[in-house]
Amino acid sequence: MNEAAPPFALRQLDHIVLRVRDLDAALRFYTEVLGCTLEKTQESLGLYQLRAGASLIDLLPLDGKLGRMGGAGPGPEGRNLDHFCLRIDPYDEAALRAHLAAHGVAAGESGSRYGAEGEGPSLYLVDPDGNVIELKGPPHSRTA
Repeated sequence: MNEAAPPFALRQLDHIVLRVRDLDAALRFYTEVLGCTLEKTQESLGLYQLRAGASLIDLLPLDGKLGRMGGAGPGPEGRNLDHFCLRIDPYDEAALRAHLAAHGVAAGESGSRYGAEGEGPSLYLVDPDGNVIELKGPPHSRTA
């Protein structure tokens, strides 16, 4: 590839936007299960912005101004994305599974996977709209 480099540097994931069928269920999941905080609400647009560490997760109810613009909602045959990954610390799989179970959320497959910081443990789960989320722990220690 002989293309010129872009005139900017990528820093981190800024935000993702999820179209949701049930705003209340989504807000409960992202705040109570994952620990996000509601940072900004723009009701005229139907936009609810949640703080997730250094990034944002934006929720668009399907019946809101922006949500209606996206066509059919999420479901088994029409997902909005494959998955997104949230880096967490510490990573204690037993504690994670117990926390999820206490909230009625099924923990999915776990294993060691490669991410932005290297190879490390992760666990999958699904939000109320079927969006797959990967919770990723710190990278495994590197030997010199």
